[in-house]
Amino acid sequence: MQLTPVSTLPVRLVARGREVLPGALVCAAIAVVATVIGQAVPLLGSAIPAVVIGVAVACVRRPSARFAPGVGYAGKFVLQCAVVLLGAQLSLASIVRVGAESLPVMLSSLVVCLAAAWGIGRAMRVDRDLRILIGVGTGICGASAIAAVSPVIRARSSDISYAISTVFLFNVIAVVAFPAIGRAFGMTPHAFGLFAGTAVNDTSSVVAAASVFSASALGFAVVVKLVRTLMIIPISVGLAVVEARRGGEGGRRMTPGRALLLVPWFLVGFLVVAAVSSTGVVPPSVVDTLTTVSVFLVATALAGIGLSTDLRAIRTAGIRPLLLGAALSLLVTATTLVAMTLTGSLG
Repeated sequence: MQLTPVSTLPVRLVARGREVLPGALVCAAIAVVATVIGQAVPLLGSAIPAVVIGVAVACVRRPSARFAPGVGYAGKFVLQCAVVLLGAQLSLASIVRVGAESLPVMLSSLVVCLAAAWGIGRAMRVDRDLRILIGVGTGICGASAIAAVSPVIRARSSDISYAISTVFLFNVIAVVAFPAIGRAFGMTPHAFGLFAGTAVNDTSSVVAAASVFSASALGFAVVVKLVRTLMIIPISVGLAVVEARRGGEGGRRMTPGRALLLVPWFLVGFLVVAAVSSTGVVPPSVVDTLTTVSVFLVATALAGIGLSTDLRAIRTAGIRPLLLGAALSLLVTATTLVAMTLTGSLG
C-alpha cells in the first residue's frame, strides 16, 4: 500500500480549501438569512428556511462546477461537525435523573415508531432510505436525528429534504394540538413536559408547545427532549452494522471490535463533547456558544442539501412519504399517552 507523503499535506489542504470555499460560502450566506428568519419566527427555526432557500435557489440555477464541491462539503462534513457540537447541550447528570423516569415512555414510542416506519412504509412502497429518515426523525429528534443518520445510510439530498419537511410539518401541528391534548387529559406541568419532550421532535417545537401549556412545563420538556437525542447513538450504530452487511460483509462474524469500527467518527465526537460538558468545567456561556454554532452549522449543511436537491426525485416520491409521516406522528402520540398511563406518569 502506498501512503501519501505527510510533507504534501499542507499543500493538499490548501488546494482542498480553495476547492470547497466558494460553495461553502454560499451555503453559509444562506444560513445567515435562515438564522435571521428563525430569530424572527422562533417556531420556524433556521433549519427549514435553510432547506427551502437552498431548494429555491436550485430551482433557479443548479450549482455550477465551481460551487458544487463546497455545496457537497457543507451537506456532509459540516453536517457531521454540527452533530458533534450538539452534544454540548447534554449533561450526564440530567440524563441519569430524567432517564429513570422518561426512558420507559421514550423507548416504547421509539420502538413502535421504528417498527411502524419499516412495516407501514414498506406496505406503502416508500423508498427504504426515506422511510428510515422519516422514522428516526419522528421517533427521535427531528432534523438532528436525520442529520446524524443520513451520512450513515448515504441518503440522497432529495430524501433528506423531504424527510425534514415532513417531520417539521407535523411538529407545527403538534404545537397547536398538544396543549389542548394535555389539558383534556388533565396533565400536570411535569406530565406535559414528559409528553411534549417525548412526542414532539424538534427542540423549537418542544419549547413552543411547553410554553403554550405552562411556563413550568418548559424546563422538564427540554431536558426530556435532549435525553431523547441520545437515542441517535444506538440507532446509528445499528444502521451502520446493517449497511456493512448490505455492502457484502454479511458473511463475516460481527465481533464487538468490528462493530466499534463501524461507529461514525462524528457520533464518537458527540459523546465526547457531551461527557466533557457534563463535568461542569465548560462555562455555561461557552455551552451556549457551542449550541449556537451547532445550530448555525446545521443550517449551513441543510442549505447545501437544499442546493443539491433533485426536485424530480421528490415529485417521484409523491404523497406517500407524507402520509407515512402522518401515521407515525399519530402512533408516537398515542403510544406516549398509553405508556404514560401504564407507568402512572400521565396525571
